Amino acid sequence: MNFNLTTEQQAIRDGIFEVCKPFDEAYWLDRDRNGGFPLDFHKAIADAGYLGICMPEEFGGSGLGILDAAIMVQAISESGAGMSGVSAIHMNIFGLNPVVVYGTQAQKQRILPPLIAGKEKACFAVTEPNTGLNTTQLKTFAKKEGDRYIVNGRKVWISTAQVTEKMLLLARTTPLEECKNPTDGLSLFYTDLDRRYIDVVEIEKLGRKAVDSNELFIDKLPVPECDLIGKEGDGFRSILHSINPERALAAAGAIGLGRVALKRAAKYAGERIVFNRPIGMNQGVQHPLAKCWMELEAANLMVMNAAWRYDQGLPCGAESNAAKYLAGESGFHACETAVLTHGGFGYAKEYHVERYFREAMLLRIAPISIQLIMCYIAEKVLGLPRSY
Repeated sequence: MNFNLTTEQQAIRDGIFEVCKPFDEAYWLDRDRNGGFPLDFHKAIADAGYLGICMPEEFGGSGLGILDAAIMVQAISESGAGMSGVSAIHMNIFGLNPVVVYGTQAQKQRILPPLIAGKEKACFAVTEPNTGLNTTQLKTFAKKEGDRYIVNGRKVWISTAQVTEKMLLLARTTPLEECKNPTDGLSLFYTDLDRRYIDVVEIEKLGRKAVDSNELFIDKLPVPECDLIGKEGDGFRSILHSINPERALAAAGAIGLGRVALKRAAKYAGERIVFNRPIGMNQGVQHPLAKCWMELEAANLMVMNAAWRYDQGLPCGAESNAAKYLAGESGFHACETAVLTHGGFGYAKEYHVERYFREAMLLRIAPISIQLIMCYIAEKVLGLPRSY
């Protein structure tokens, strides 16, 4: 068992750091203050060929796996871009996996090359206001009319919808009461985010101001039948090829965020002189930082395990959820400790750690909450009765 990165994986990590160099701490501080989607950063990642890291080579991708993508996402976050940088390209990495797995050859040829080249952007339209993570209860409905579907409903917490042209949309095509199983009757579409039929309303939030989050109000959106991915009614199964990679990649971003916060904290602790000595000489400062390093490295092993298992076609639900939990918690603790290490200056934006701290909170909530992860592990791994 070899835990070292391969030569190719190290090249991905080094290459990402090189691409991220022009997008320094001042760049992301400005984005955090003033907002505005980082189109130049998105273009730089696309031009370097990284948007298609998990896409088949025949469509312009690199043909690599989620493990390689996790290394890439972690490096983006660790460069100082944090979750603002990760979220700007996240959907391209995990979101279109159902198209890769279930799309027809014609759909792949139409959908994938523009995304890989950075000419189009897409959002992930699954979550709804009144259902949250209870995906089987989605209310957005797509009614078949001839050779198209008419979609009505609402979606919430849809990232990048202000700037995207496309969306991966999960909607009911069979009423829940007519389905044998609650996971039946959901269908997946990759279609235009047509603003003639969709109102996109931005949500002001705690952090990651550069990447918008939105509520979508969908009113009689026509969706061509050719935009259906896989079979009608099989959307829940299809979306699983996004959900597990999404959790592994979010976890990788959390590790990167924790690492950059910890690096800043250690540097500050070594330079900050109080009572005629660096504060890093004090065990009260040293020990929390050392603990954060250990937590991050342990969580990272689960992240890489989850991504590897997905690539090998092995069951990875428990591992992906555990990775998300462990990385989210360790990343948050590292960012919190970085703020505390800086003392009063940790509260100041110019030192950047308060931005990391705000972004780290997201990874305790999304794409799945820490409470639901524990419910999943209790039920699916330990065999305990379902609690909800």
